[in-house]
Amino acid sequence: MSHSPPSHRHFLMAGRLALGLFALVSGLSIPAQAADAAAATRVVYHIDDSARAIPAIRNMTNHLKADPGVRIVVVALGQGVDFLLKDAKDARGNPYEPMIDDLVMAGVEFRVCNNTLAARHIDRARVHPDARVVESGAAEIARLQFAQGYAYFKP
Repeated sequence: MSHSPPSHRHFLMAGRLALGLFALVSGLSIPAQAADAAAATRVVYHIDDSARAIPAIRNMTNHLKADPGVRIVVVALGQGVDFLLKDAKDARGNPYEPMIDDLVMAGVEFRVCNNTLAARHIDRARVHPDARVVESGAAEIARLQFAQGYAYFKP
């Protein structure tokens, strides 16, 4: 039984097969990488003074327009929790609630520091219904940054 060496045509076919497999694998991984990059755009907004709430809301609104896929989490602590309380109004007397509701509808999450609520004797029932109370605002910011890769932004 004689075995002839591989022909030039055999090498071409093997090369095309390898290129086809490479293209298939690369084609599948590039969109996955792009999707991961888009999903990775995460920002934690730190608000510790409600006087900064309107500029922060403006920043978030603009951020969402520029990058509709961004994931934004607002962490409020200290005097920053005030704008997330029921019936809270800005310096012009406008209620914050409709602005917060619009941001919630756009996917923004709000988190309020329980340490602040306890220290200031604020009943949790006064917190906006879509805001989640977390044990510590500072710990939540650190967790989001280091454990979940959120960029930090303080307006």
